[in-house]
Amino acid sequence: MKTLLARLCLAGLAALGSVPVAQANPYAEYLVAQILPGWRQGDGEHIAGLELTLAHGWKTYWRSPGSAGIPPRFDWSGSDNVKSLQIVWPKPVVFDWDGLRSIGYKDHVVLPLQVVPKDPSQPVRLQGEINLGICEAVCVPLDVHVVATLPAEAGHRDPPIAAALAGRPYSAREARLTRVTCTLKPLQDKGQPDGAELVARLTMPSAGGSEVAVFEPNLPDVAVSDARSARQGDVLVVRARLQSGDKGGALLDRSRLKITVLGSKYAVEVQGCAAP
Repeated sequence: MKTLLARLCLAGLAALGSVPVAQANPYAEYLVAQILPGWRQGDGEHIAGLELTLAHGWKTYWRSPGSAGIPPRFDWSGSDNVKSLQIVWPKPVVFDWDGLRSIGYKDHVVLPLQVVPKDPSQPVRLQGEINLGICEAVCVPLDVHVVATLPAEAGHRDPPIAAALAGRPYSAREARLTRVTCTLKPLQDKGQPDGAELVARLTMPSAGGSEVAVFEPNLPDVAVSDARSARQGDVLVVRARLQSGDKGGALLDRSRLKITVLGSKYAVEVQGCAAP
C-alpha cells in the first residue's frame, strides 16, 4: 500500500514537472490561499491569518503530516518589518487510508500568524512562498505565493482568526497533564544498529475517543514512524520508531521533544519530557 501511495504521489509530481508558481500548476484551481490582515495588539505583536480554502473533498497537511502526508514548507524571508513570525496550528484531523496515516485539514483552514514587527509603529509587508501538498485521489505539490500589508493600526479581532486560535491544542496545565516521561531503546537487526524505539508515558485524562499521538524530536535526518497509543488507566503510552540517516544513530534531547495528543474532544501539546 505504501508503494501504491508513493506511485500516486510520484505520478502527480511527474505530471506537474517543475512548477515555479501556483498559477502554472494545473491543480492550482483546487486551492485558494490568502492572508487575512488581522489586528495589531497593544504589545505591538500583530495577529494575522493564512487562510487556505480547498475544493470540496480535498485536504492539506499539518506541520507533521504522518507517513502518508507531505510536510508544508514556508519561506517568509521576502517580508519587510518582520522580526519574527510563528504559525499557530489549530487542532488537525487524522485521516486513515488503508492503514496509512495522514494528519491535516479538509476543505478549509485558517492558520493564525503571530508576527512581531521590527518597528511596531509601522505596517508590515508580509510575503510568503509556500510549498504544500493537497490530496484527494492523488497527492500533488503546490507552490503558493501570498502577499499582504498588515496595518499598524489596532484594528478589530477577525472572527475566523480568533476561532482558529481557540482551536489550538491545550497546554499541559489546561489538559491536567501531571507527568510525562520518555525512554529511547536502541534496536538491532541481525546484530546491527537499526534505529530506536521511543516510548512516552503521559499521565493525563483522556482527550476523547481513540487518541493519536505524534512525536516531533526536532532532529535533522531522523524519520519517525506513526506512533501507536494505548491507555493504561490514567496513563497514555505512546510508542514510535526513530530511524536516523546517521549509522551511528542520534541522541534524543528530551527538552526538544514535542508530543501532541489528538483526541476527539481536544488536542494537547507538550514540550519536553523527563527521564523515568
